[in-house]
Amino acid sequence: MKINALNLTEKEYLLPGNRTCPGCALSLAYRHILKALEGQAVVTVPASCLTVLHGMYPVTSVEVPCVNTPFASTAASATGLVAGLKALDRKGLTVVAIAGDGGTHDIGIQALSGAAERQTDFIYICYDNEGYMNTGNQRSSSTPLGAISGTTPILGKQQSQKDMTAIMEAHGIPYVATANASYPLDLYEKIRGAMLIQGTRFIHVFTPCPPGWRFPFNDTVRIGELAVQTGWVVLYEVEHAVFRLSSASKSIAQRGNLRPVREYLAEQGRFQNITEKQINELQERVNARWQRCLARTPDL
Repeated sequence: MKINALNLTEKEYLLPGNRTCPGCALSLAYRHILKALEGQAVVTVPASCLTVLHGMYPVTSVEVPCVNTPFASTAASATGLVAGLKALDRKGLTVVAIAGDGGTHDIGIQALSGAAERQTDFIYICYDNEGYMNTGNQRSSSTPLGAISGTTPILGKQQSQKDMTAIMEAHGIPYVATANASYPLDLYEKIRGAMLIQGTRFIHVFTPCPPGWRFPFNDTVRIGELAVQTGWVVLYEVEHAVFRLSSASKSIAQRGNLRPVREYLAEQGRFQNITEKQINELQERVNARWQRCLARTPDL
């Protein structure tokens, strides 16, 4: 059954009172992730904005067990949780590792790659706000070309983003997907689908960050939607090597064209010093990725 706002569960597992910033896309995404899991999960998180959301012991606004782990160890922690639950013969619980782009693309990639190679049975979710936002907006390997950050304050970052989803797909794991906090029902359905699959599953969630990206707090959902409309983010899933566009990206492929990337960049203060050459390079990368996605979807 396709999920919509009318049949989405009313039970809340993320309660009011967390300490995230106004307009935080992570809290919107996490609310629907937890709804999809229906409370039957153990999560493990490294140092990150999600640690802030969960709060300091013994107070939390989240109604699922959480293990805090060192920055590099998220997938290793999840591996241990899987082994522990198996040893205790505890069935019906999903182990979910959730880390930001810094803890996934950079610091945590070794443990994640190892777990994926072993096909350890857990869901790994990377929420991507394109920088180390919890510690002052330092650049990560997910920070875009031309973006100002705490460690690239004048000219912006001079390197392109790492395509972490493609890296995880190359591991041959049974499920890889992209999602976006601005499309929470698509995210919900992908979590539900991933729960039915055995092995390492990876979901990359785009989470716009108002203070880090320098846009108004009430524009979070609109910025996330614009990312999809311009092709900056493509919503898709790869299940057992079968590629499918989903949600708004599928609709765009069927009925419309992408909007220019410069429209997306212009909405964010972090791109205030970007050059025309960099804009053109980003547009070329977006176009090339979009064409690759279309080529993998011949039945549109």
